[in-house]
Amino acid sequence: MPISHKSTPKPQEFAAIDLGSNSFHMVIARVVDGAMQVLGRLKQRVHLADGLDARHNLSEEAMERGLACLALFAERLQGFSPSNVTIVGTHTLREAVNAETFLQRAAEVIPYPIEVISGHEEARLIFMGVEHTQPEKGRKLVIDIGGGSTELVIGEDFEPQLVESRRMGCVSFAQLYFPKGEISRENFRRARLAAAQKLETL
Repeated sequence: MPISHKSTPKPQEFAAIDLGSNSFHMVIARVVDGAMQVLGRLKQRVHLADGLDARHNLSEEAMERGLACLALFAERLQGFSPSNVTIVGTHTLREAVNAETFLQRAAEVIPYPIEVISGHEEARLIFMGVEHTQPEKGRKLVIDIGGGSTELVIGEDFEPQLVESRRMGCVSFAQLYFPKGEISRENFRRARLAAAQKLETL
């Protein structure tokens, strides 16, 4: 009787990349027996938001930092199917008037599409990530303070009920209220007042 050799299919690998205002993050994972297994993480501080001027133009230096990071990510992603790679841009690429220039140049560096998502979609994805990774059940408030924006979500059982995004982040507030890195009583008061105004409509 011939011996049957059953081959176990190799688990597919997936990659998710977040082009944030302060850092670019990449996570590579695979699905094993229905569970997500993280294979590696890569994070690089790009300081993209530091390159936004008063007219919301992204500087050449900031673009170069971002492209260099994407080239590094592309090396690790060689052989990945485009359907298994998701890349999203967030606040700074939403704000930059020349974001399309950056995206066109990025397409020459990394062969996967980049989607610039809305603040609400960013908040929704953050909430879904928390729901998938945190064991706590029931209604919860999730707050994510990024470099250029802050996302706030209230929801339960993978159903976001309130989804908000505010233009306030650690980089943007540092530039506006602590431009020389000095934390004074007056600067802190102004930053707190601005944050309260951003949140008063919630």
